[in-house]
Amino acid sequence: MLIDINAYVGHWPFMQLKYNTCEALGQRMDKFGVDVSVISNMNGVFYKNTQSANQELFDELKASKRYKNRLIPFAVINPIYAGWRQDMETSINKLGMKGIRLYPKYHDYEMTNPALIELVKKARDMNVPVTFCYRMVDSRQRSWMDIDYVAYTPRPEWSLKDIFPIIKEVPDAKYMILNVANSMALNKGDEEIFKKANVLMDTSGRTLNSIPDLLKTQGKERFAFGTHSPILDYLTGLLRIESLRESEADDATKELLRSGNAKRFLGI
Repeated sequence: MLIDINAYVGHWPFMQLKYNTCEALGQRMDKFGVDVSVISNMNGVFYKNTQSANQELFDELKASKRYKNRLIPFAVINPIYAGWRQDMETSINKLGMKGIRLYPKYHDYEMTNPALIELVKKARDMNVPVTFCYRMVDSRQRSWMDIDYVAYTPRPEWSLKDIFPIIKEVPDAKYMILNVANSMALNKGDEEIFKKANVLMDTSGRTLNSIPDLLKTQGKERFAFGTHSPILDYLTGLLRIESLRESEADDATKELLRSGNAKRFLGI
């Protein structure tokens, strides 16, 4: 079984995308043997009111029964937008979304913002994961219209230490970290806190080129197949699993990466 924990539908305003509808994603899943995908609507990264994107995704999923058990929707929420609490309640309790995706860089708030902390605590109490993405696109190829501090700050793209403050603030929440493309280094004290946190990372980011080492340092339960589709190609995240030698990961470990860890984390 294959579960992709990092996929999207919708549009990215700075590049043309293919396979960015539920129907087209379903066709890709069929072609490459993917059983289930966790998805969000990328439009929510750019809509002033992210709930419009969540409703769009709900309506698209509702239009066909074939998506019911194959596409798991996560809501895009902006905790500094008025009404986010109601949006979150509606998304989880009425629209049936199974988690939250957050975009602090695009929605312009710090990881220590009180509203973000409140949101993560609320997600913890609702037993739904919150998701952060190291990056949506490679900042070296950014459009001049994209957010300028992606490319021009001293640390242009996130690393784990940029995300870590919220994990330290709410250590008992469930976290998904996607497109791990940069450093995972933490100081020793923070490293111990991170190891105890309930975190699942996907295989789409370039840092996962070193997945054999990460399996040793982080543990085999902390990683799961992810594509970051349709922005990244559909196969690299899977090849990082399938190319592991027997000495690096046995069959049982590969099954955890393909689907076992995702099933446990998502409760499916």
